[in-house]
Amino acid sequence: MERTAEEIKQHNIAVMGNELGVIYSELWQEVGRLYSDWNEFASLFGTNPARIDLLNRAAAHFFRTVQDSLWERTLLKIARITDPARTGKKRNLSLHSLPHAITDPAMKAAVQLSIESALLKCDFARDWRNRHIAHADFSLALEESPQPLAVASRERVRAALQSIEDVLNSISIPLLDSTTGFSHMTLINSGEDLIYLLDFAIRKREEMSKRVEDGEYTEFDLAELRPRTV
Repeated sequence: MERTAEEIKQHNIAVMGNELGVIYSELWQEVGRLYSDWNEFASLFGTNPARIDLLNRAAAHFFRTVQDSLWERTLLKIARITDPARTGKKRNLSLHSLPHAITDPAMKAAVQLSIESALLKCDFARDWRNRHIAHADFSLALEESPQPLAVASRERVRAALQSIEDVLNSISIPLLDSTTGFSHMTLINSGEDLIYLLDFAIRKREEMSKRVEDGEYTEFDLAELRPRTV
């Protein structure tokens, strides 16, 4: 039987102790949501050119908005999860929250090393967050900045996500004797399901348009091809 998120959290607390168990569980959920966003982006816009052509034929402006939103949302979450443990007097839920909750010196050192590696691989996303997504850097916006945005690519995002996953697994391996492969998660009612529906709808519409051109249409064809008001 599959356990609920709360049941998993309680198990983590029982094994790790209250503070680490709570922080680890919440970060695990956050990384799961991060991977969900990225998998949606990759499925729609990073699989093959035919899919992009299909989306452009269906609603080019709308899907470009979806593409930009998922891309920036992913970078924003990567930056957020690598924020310092504190901003002023306020605590942040980030990878940096983990070492403070670990009492074993060897594990604390190993997790800290994994976090430092992740920071290097996630640094490009922080630049995008700080100067483009969360804030509009004046010089950059006016194309006067001598420093362009850090290079961001699908390859760099995948490496960043893997480094974040590695941090969580540096805790789960010794304490839970398990790892999580977030990239293998299955999405239900995802954008990929929409792809197949759009493909079917576009092919049917083209078939109806062809029947109208050939004079072999039905009343149903005419009704379906009329502009919709809702």
